[in-house]
Amino acid sequence: MLRRGLITLVAVGLAISVGSVGSVATASAAGSPVTLAVFGDSPYGRSAYAPAGQTADTSQFQKTPAFIGTINSDPTISDAIHVGDIHSGKEFCTEDYDASIASVWKTLTKPLVYTPGDNEWADCHKASSLTSPGQGGGFYDSASGTTNYIGTSGLSTNTADCVSYHCGNPLDNLAKVRQNFFAQPGRTLGSGTLKVVSQATAYDPSHPGDAQYAENVRWAQNDIVFVTINVPGGSNNDADPWYKVPTATQAQTDERTNRTAADVRWLDAAFADAAVQHAKAVVITSQADVWDLDGKTKDHLTNYEPVISEVAAKTTEFGRPVLMLNGDSHLYRSDNPLSPTATCTGETDPATGAGVCAHDPGDNAWNEHPYYNVSNFHRIVVHGSTTPLEWLKLTADPNANYAVTDTTYGPFSWQRMPQPQL
Repeated sequence: MLRRGLITLVAVGLAISVGSVGSVATASAAGSPVTLAVFGDSPYGRSAYAPAGQTADTSQFQKTPAFIGTINSDPTISDAIHVGDIHSGKEFCTEDYDASIASVWKTLTKPLVYTPGDNEWADCHKASSLTSPGQGGGFYDSASGTTNYIGTSGLSTNTADCVSYHCGNPLDNLAKVRQNFFAQPGRTLGSGTLKVVSQATAYDPSHPGDAQYAENVRWAQNDIVFVTINVPGGSNNDADPWYKVPTATQAQTDERTNRTAADVRWLDAAFADAAVQHAKAVVITSQADVWDLDGKTKDHLTNYEPVISEVAAKTTEFGRPVLMLNGDSHLYRSDNPLSPTATCTGETDPATGAGVCAHDPGDNAWNEHPYYNVSNFHRIVVHGSTTPLEWLKLTADPNANYAVTDTTYGPFSWQRMPQPQL
């Protein structure tokens, strides 16, 4: 009863703002197809760290301008989406690196919508040892009861020596990501005329704390509603306590709890938009592959359940096609993990030689959360992390109704765009 009342309140509030959301300036008229470039988990590399004998690998970063050029040169692309992870888990979280990505993205001649990944904030605390410095954070030493940080010259307990921004503190690194990429809520990156609505300015007034989530945006384009939510990999920050301390801190628990609740409210707002506008479909973008066990037990996915259950409920209620885009697990995959009977297709895992769908019992991610049977849903995992660099060419045609195949679903069709020269 309370939830129904909240949804009604959100819908009423959204009805006031629908004009600004629905009148987005785009390259094509409403009702016609729109084509986007979707990419993520790039550029990946490795930070130099002399105490560990670790050399730098910046090859993907050096290729990024040319990679962006392949998107710029495609006249059919109107917008771009980055699904998160602007560097790898072997790169330090620094102000300079974030700024360098923000700078290179300015060369994109299309509007770019970006949702943060775990590597640029939630996992910045991670490090295992001096010889395995990870993202330049630190790790708890039970013998001394202190945290050893990755310092410029080796392990250190002096926070002034840390190689990563604020010693990899996730909250501080998320604040830095917001400063670099979301300083003007509602304004996209790259260039172009796409206008989006940010949760920073369109939050539910009953939850003023939601104003901090400037990275959550939504927009309507050609009879399709798009929405991004900050859901990072690594168990939604995180089943593992920050810095490997014995018990997760209250700050860690509060971060996950508050952000997840805000994500759910933002999803509700997007679906309310879709209902008011009689949208033909909804596209949800987040970084985490919320169905990927990554070699761990199913308990490692528990923190995603509030988002999954809301996606399932709102998709069922909406009754029209819903497409979810994510990165995180790196291997291209096309499936419906909310249906026990849906097929799964994807690329071969170079580490095992098996198809990516074989990672799951019965070749089906549904087995990781066997609670739903939602037929009007589809999910695409965007390839990332390895060369050749690749983007996904996604076309949304509100007048189409394709059968579910390897490359089509409802109003959507797509093709992988590997760049062999990169």
